[in-house]
Amino acid sequence: MGTDDLFKKRREQRKQRKREFKTPKANSFLIVTEGERTEPFYFKGIQKLIKEKVGGAVDVIEVPTIDVYGQGSSTEKLIEITERLVKEAKIIYQNVWVVFDKDDFNDFDEAIKRGQSMGYNIAWSNQSFEYWLYMHFAYSDSALHREEWNKKLDEVFAQYGLGDGCYRKNYEDIYKLVDSYDGVNTAIKNAKRRMADFNDKKDLPSKYDPGTKVHELLIELKKYLD
Repeated sequence: MGTDDLFKKRREQRKQRKREFKTPKANSFLIVTEGERTEPFYFKGIQKLIKEKVGGAVDVIEVPTIDVYGQGSSTEKLIEITERLVKEAKIIYQNVWVVFDKDDFNDFDEAIKRGQSMGYNIAWSNQSFEYWLYMHFAYSDSALHREEWNKKLDEVFAQYGLGDGCYRKNYEDIYKLVDSYDGVNTAIKNAKRRMADFNDKKDLPSKYDPGTKVHELLIELKKYLD
């Protein structure tokens, strides 16, 4: 065996040992979001509540690991970023969730299929995450542009006196704000109602407007609070 071949073999052995040192982590979540503000702020809000509650509970073996990354990338690129984060992580995540919107991306359905084929859970929204936020206050099956959902949230925030009276993407306490009136449970109920007829095998997410799967992630996270 030549020197180059020996070097390559040793390098592969080191890589293999590095992979073997990874350990599966129970109660672990990797949440990668398309947005850099609203979505990560939202999930970090529930992350904080879980740490506060579970961290002080004597009957819980281990506080869940919840890592949230806001990437600000397109849908297909977000799947690639998630793949990189999974490979570079020091643990093997039990649950990997990718959160993104349709917006104007043409690769929406393809990105969902690709992520699912890799074993990721996809919490998608059509058209935007703001539709999911609106469902914390009222049910709607109206197909509106994402800007219209922003306007509806403006009305809701003014009506309930939330934040400074209008919706903004940079509220770090967005989870607490929209949950002020048991909003998260309301959103889960409304999303279940809206998605009851959605068929993963035949319906295209890009055509299901409005629609959201974010509630499926919240159901998993809220198990640590309820």
